[in-house]
Amino acid sequence: AHDGKTVGRLGEGNQNGKLSEIKKKIQSVLPGGAWNPLYNTSHLPPEHSDVVIVGGGVIGLSVAYWLKRLEKRRGAIRVLVVERDHTYSRASTVLSVGGIRQQFSVPENIQLSLFSIEFLRNINEYLAVVDDPPLDIQFNPAGYLLLASEKGAAVMESNVKVQRQEGAKVCLMSPEQLRNKFPWINTEGVALASYGMEHEGWFDPWCLLQGLRRKVQSMGVLFCHGEVTRFVSSSSHAVTTSGEEVTLKRIHEVHVKRDHSLEYQPVECAIVINAAGAWSGQIAELAGVGKGPPGTLQGTRLPVELRKRYVYFWHCPQGPGLETPFVIDASGAYFRREGLGNNYLGGCSPTEEEEPDPGNLEVDHDFFQNKVWPPLAQRVPAFETLKVRNAWAGYYDYNTFDQNGVVGPHPLVVNMYFATGFSGHGLQQAPAVGRAVAEMVLDGHFQTINLSPFLFNRFYLGVKVQEHNII
Repeated sequence: AHDGKTVGRLGEGNQNGKLSEIKKKIQSVLPGGAWNPLYNTSHLPPEHSDVVIVGGGVIGLSVAYWLKRLEKRRGAIRVLVVERDHTYSRASTVLSVGGIRQQFSVPENIQLSLFSIEFLRNINEYLAVVDDPPLDIQFNPAGYLLLASEKGAAVMESNVKVQRQEGAKVCLMSPEQLRNKFPWINTEGVALASYGMEHEGWFDPWCLLQGLRRKVQSMGVLFCHGEVTRFVSSSSHAVTTSGEEVTLKRIHEVHVKRDHSLEYQPVECAIVINAAGAWSGQIAELAGVGKGPPGTLQGTRLPVELRKRYVYFWHCPQGPGLETPFVIDASGAYFRREGLGNNYLGGCSPTEEEEPDPGNLEVDHDFFQNKVWPPLAQRVPAFETLKVRNAWAGYYDYNTFDQNGVVGPHPLVVNMYFATGFSGHGLQQAPAVGRAVAEMVLDGHFQTINLSPFLFNRFYLGVKVQEHNII
């Protein structure tokens, strides 16, 4: 890296972040026939890419898809996706329960999910590939049923009002109405319930991941299995309107280390998208984010950490029938029906004190016995006789600041864009988030859904996105 001498006032053109022209690689062909390389380099990342996306889960793939879909002419933008776990065995996407809902309290979150459900319901209009079979995302339309105690009833009522204003079809139910519709629920302690009447349910996350991957490959997106280990950047100085002197950085090169190799491949680039999910905080640090005095913009880190949650699969012969919604109890315990038999998936959102060790993907079965089963059995008496058949743990990108997504550019690392920190609802919002990031990269602002509240600046300013329905 080198330190430039440019001094300017922040906001006077230093942050334009427009795509710079990358020099095109000269194609040389030997006389008399095609040029044959001495060895195969197709497994290596390219030497140049306009955009490097760090993270090949659904968020990163969605960004890649929308960049290619919205480019002004076919082939105008070269996009590289770097993913270190090519089996996706540790990916948040495939270890989630695959739910989608509109029952949020913040308008932007509702809008994100409303677009995403439209995308999922018409997935083959977006992701069809010529001569390949259509995708079957196995969407199960079933409303979310949220239960509130007396303490949470007023907040629920206010949330539903916002949801309806944004176009979501959600109804409120009294305990008596709840008993009539779902007689298997014990309504003790329930003051109010909200129920999604359409555009909610669950789907196959693996199918969405594979569908996006197949589509973006057909659009010319390049893939590399490897790990980003370094950013090479240039820097200049600027002064903020409040008089704070800051260092602006621009990334010019990404170093990608291949699996089982000590060597790295430098990739020259114009834009970097940080879609590394639970590991995005580490990627941000590599780029110098948060490396400055505490309390300054320079010293404000990306507050996204790796967290772990458990998902349990159980059988219960006398459990709720086919019309089972995705139930979320006031205690934080949740469940949904799985398949046609009396099988169920569920878990419980742990408190800060109960947060499981994220160092591995081992399952704590005592957590089910002590924290998940008691509230579930109290709410659904039939679950007294359930038998756990299987369980797994998954990682997710937990935003410790306000548990909401971080979308858009960094104010100082001017060509790094974020798409991370969704704290458990990234999968369901991925189609809309990818579109938003692509709009910001290509046009310099959000076009369809204004996600300004999700910009990085809020961490420095201390302005939280107050979402009441984080699960």
